[in-house]
Amino acid sequence: MMKFESTLDFAAQLDANDPLRSYRDQFYIPTSASGKDSIYFVGNSLGLQPKSTAQRVQQELDDWKKYGVEGHFEAKNPWVSYHHLVKKSLGRLVGGSSQEVVAMNTLTGNLHAMMVSFYQPTPSRHKILLLNQSFPSDRYAIASQIAFHGYDPSDAMICFGPEGSEGVVCQEELCALIDQRGEEIALILIEGVSYITGQRFDLKTITNRGHARGCFVGTDLAHAVGNVELDLHDIGVDFAVWCSYKYLNGGPGCIAGAFVHDRHASNFDLPIFAGWWGHDEKKRFLMEKDFSPMVGIDRWQVSNIPIMTTACLQASLDIFDCATMPALVEKSKTMTGFLFFLLEGRLKDKISIVTPSNPEQRGCQLSLIIPGGKSGYETLIAKGVACDWREPNVVRIAPVPLYNTYQDVYRFVELLEEVL
Repeated sequence: MMKFESTLDFAAQLDANDPLRSYRDQFYIPTSASGKDSIYFVGNSLGLQPKSTAQRVQQELDDWKKYGVEGHFEAKNPWVSYHHLVKKSLGRLVGGSSQEVVAMNTLTGNLHAMMVSFYQPTPSRHKILLLNQSFPSDRYAIASQIAFHGYDPSDAMICFGPEGSEGVVCQEELCALIDQRGEEIALILIEGVSYITGQRFDLKTITNRGHARGCFVGTDLAHAVGNVELDLHDIGVDFAVWCSYKYLNGGPGCIAGAFVHDRHASNFDLPIFAGWWGHDEKKRFLMEKDFSPMVGIDRWQVSNIPIMTTACLQASLDIFDCATMPALVEKSKTMTGFLFFLLEGRLKDKISIVTPSNPEQRGCQLSLIIPGGKSGYETLIAKGVACDWREPNVVRIAPVPLYNTYQDVYRFVELLEEVL
């Protein structure tokens, strides 16, 4: 384990020795009111724009201008098969094969699509296990799916763990609950990394316990994909969904992604809401009246892919392919560890760090409770720190290894000291 020092010179030395330092130059860094680069610690909400994004999008605009509708077949990257361009990269990021991953829809849209297939309630098994700290949009989707099937969400939602930012989830108690009540549970839906506390969950253990009790298991990876190493195929989770505008830097409203495990690839008994892009692509333009589903996750597609936002995503995925997740995670652990060290050493009596101290139980986000609450957060913003506030009392700080520096981390702590 690296021995940290609480000096700017030490941070500068870490930057000088960083093998990934050149990747920062591939992104546009917003400036603060002073005209200097902001300390951008909010990539867990919206990632920065790669400088290559405009070129990727311009290529599609040029092909649209040149070919019109024939761009579906004549474009440099034909639009009819455009979703295949990002499959290998997404597979590497989440630990799945090209048959198991696809870019489509939005996160919540994908969550609904997956629950159509993997929430199959019966009178004796109709409950969904989730966390009290789950992102509100997930709760809305879950409650609406339960009600759609004629059950009462207040009865059918088993909500586990602390409320809000009151603390981290005890995973041993969560698994004990699965053991005790698994026969009531149709679906377990757990975040890969908590949006509010930054806690990372042991998806493999949770999945194994759920499957042992006959439950389907899904995960929301909005704050995990591009942040921590994932191995969804080996973990065995039934499905996963994620957005692409946070750590994946796809831009606001970018196309999302989904994973369905290979064991379901040819299980055509699973109910789905079908659309023509899930129809056999070899026969798609024969305009057949009967649906002929694709093998694998592609059959969950309902519409052709939005080209422009996928081009944005591809620009960022190119960078991930070069940098590689193992290298990014190694830097992330050091950088977040440095931040934790500075906060503990210089501000321990003034702030509370909600996120687990164990590097294996977090990604790059640290969630802080600071004196002054939202006014303290607003002062940080005024001083050029881009971070975010989550009700009721959390300031989220995310040093992203692709474009943040160790000197960013040190200067942030200095500014936080000033604020407090």
